Amino acid sequence: RVTFLELMMAEVSDKNSVTSEEMNVLVRRADFLAGCFQEKCGAVLKLTAAADAEDEEALVTIRLLDVLCEMTSNNSQLEYLQAVPALLETAIDTLRLTHLAGKQAVNIFTATHAVTEQEEISHPAVGFKSHLIRLIGNLCYKNKENQDKV
Repeated sequence: RVTFLELMMAEVSDKNSVTSEEMNVLVRRADFLAGCFQEKCGAVLKLTAAADAEDEEALVTIRLLDVLCEMTSNNSQLEYLQAVPALLETAIDTLRLTHLAGKQAVNIFTATHAVTEQEEISHPAVGFKSHLIRLIGNLCYKNKENQDKV
């Protein structure tokens, strides 16, 4: 699943113009991915326990967030994702939960807390909070309704 999401990321990152048929496919994929993220976002919180550092659901959720961030960076897909019900609320709630989890244990979600004196820890969740903030910012971009929610 992670490899599939990486392939989708490459496709979404490609800035070539798309036909209306391809756009319909991308919109359906965006809707599916947003639903998956909303359903699975709590899995990332399991990564605070050292034993779950390789949790597959959490890794998939991290890649889902990356793809959603990239999709919301593209104006043609942004408007649709801004209107997806509860995506913004889920992102905000997940940000709150990761912030609290980072305060209660070793904060693996922020790059500044993942650096030791000798080397950087390459935990898969490093940067998760910044990607959540990017998604929230993208969803609020030129959208007064979402801005008011935040």
